[in-house]
Amino acid sequence: MPAEEPDRPRSHSGRFHSTLWGNVVAARDPADPHAGAALAELCRTYWYPLYAFARRKGCTPEQAEDLTQGFFSDGLARDFLRAADPARGRFRTFLLTSLANYLINERARERRLKRGGRVAIVSLEGGGAEARYLREPAHVETAERLYDRRWALTVLDRAIDRLERTMTGQGKGPLFDRLKAALLGAEDGLGYARVAEELGLTEGAVKVAAHRMRSRLRELIREEVARTVADPSEIEEEIRDLFSALGP
Repeated sequence: MPAEEPDRPRSHSGRFHSTLWGNVVAARDPADPHAGAALAELCRTYWYPLYAFARRKGCTPEQAEDLTQGFFSDGLARDFLRAADPARGRFRTFLLTSLANYLINERARERRLKRGGRVAIVSLEGGGAEARYLREPAHVETAERLYDRRWALTVLDRAIDRLERTMTGQGKGPLFDRLKAALLGAEDGLGYARVAEELGLTEGAVKVAAHRMRSRLRELIREEVARTVADPSEIEEEIRDLFSALGP
């Protein structure tokens, strides 16, 4: 029986809701006992794509960090989360539109934010985020395109992390480590032969394992995408957009 995925969101009696929209609803309701944890998950997971958007919009690293932190920490105080409506679109669009409006409002008031003056919801990446930003591809010209790319990579990373946790729980951590590159199409037949020799398996067994890993990863990506849409009919289009954002 497959090992339980420790980070799999749960509804009802579980810690988190089953969709990101569910987390938004929880985060905007002070009466929800999991409101703080829900908002922390949103911030922790999607802080960097929003930071990269702010940087590409011309903010300095310090401004982008302050504004992104402020976007989340002011969200409850300003009640902007109450404007969120799953029926109006996708979660990533809601976040981007909300941040864009937040940046406009902040600039309109010409309010200079003092670093460290905010109440941090979670520990942020600080200089690590800027180091990541400096490695972003130059060909991603617009802030919107960069945001979509980082969003896609976040979804992909979450799916890969879930697969790793499951395989590690099944005692197959070394196999996952050696075949991780195969998930992205980077291993050929010779690679499988080397993995088989290192792990004491047949090459055929390794190929089967790689095939199963790819199939499971596709399922996990679909599950992650499904958490970000209100209408299941949007899943396929969102998956196409995700892989399009990852392209050259």
